[in-house]
Amino acid sequence: MSLPTVPEISTMTSALELQTGDDVVILEDTTVRYRVPRERFRTFKEFVIRRMKGQVQYVELLALNQVSLQVKKGEVFGLIGANGAGKTTLLRLVARVMRPTQGRVIVRGRVAPLLAMGAGFHPELTGRENVYLNGTLLGYTRRQIEELFEQIVDFAELRDFIDAPLRTYSSGMLARLGFSVATAQMPDILIVDEVLSVGDIAFQEKSAARIRHFREQGASILLVSHDMGSILKMCNRAAWLNHGEIVQVGPAEDVVKQFKEYMGI
Repeated sequence: MSLPTVPEISTMTSALELQTGDDVVILEDTTVRYRVPRERFRTFKEFVIRRMKGQVQYVELLALNQVSLQVKKGEVFGLIGANGAGKTTLLRLVARVMRPTQGRVIVRGRVAPLLAMGAGFHPELTGRENVYLNGTLLGYTRRQIEELFEQIVDFAELRDFIDAPLRTYSSGMLARLGFSVATAQMPDILIVDEVLSVGDIAFQEKSAARIRHFREQGASILLVSHDMGSILKMCNRAAWLNHGEIVQVGPAEDVVKQFKEYMGI
C-alpha cells in the first residue's frame, strides 16, 4: 500500500507571528543526518587504528528529512510511526540535547524530557542520590530539590526503596522515579517517550492524570507511543512519521486511522 498524499505543511513564520503566536515548538525544514561506519568493529581499538589509516568508510543515515511542524501552547501532541521513523530524534531536538544538521528548531519555555527510562540515572547510586542527580540535570537547584523531595518520593511510591541502589530497581520503578522527578514542577513543555507504557495500571493512570493537569494549566506535551489507544485518549493532534518524513499531521483520530490502515492493524 502506498503512503497517502497529504497537503504540504507550511511552517514559514514571520517575526511578528513568532512574537505573538501561541506555538511553543516550531520545526522549520529540519534535517538530521548521522554518519556511521559501514562495517562493524570488534573493539574500539580496532576502530581507532583503522580510522588513523583512513580505512573506515562511512554511510550517511537520514534520521529526519526537512520536517516542518508546530506544537501549540496547552496541547497534547502525539508522534506515531514504526521503529526507526525518527520520532525519538525529533524529541531530542526539542529537548535541546542535539542540534539539526539543517533547518531551525524554536522551543519556548522550560522543557522536562522523559526520553528514555533511567536516562540521567546512575545504577550504583541510591534512589535518593539519583533524585538530586537527575533533578540537577533537569535544571533544578539543590534547594528546589530539597523542597520537592518528599513529593517526588511519594508520587513515585518508592518510600521503602529510596535508599537502595538503583541497580536493584525494576524497570517500572525506574520509570516511576524518572517521571516523578521530571514532573515535580510543571514544565512549559513535557516530552514523554513511551515511559507511560511501563509500570502497573494504577501508576499509568496517575501519570496520565498529572499530564492532564499540566495540560489544563497550559503546559504542552509531546507524547510518543506505540499504543494507539493512549494517543487517541490523550492527544489533540498527532503527526505520523515514516523514514524521517512527515506523512500526515492533523486530529489524532484521523492520523491514527490512516496509520492503522497503512500498517494493516
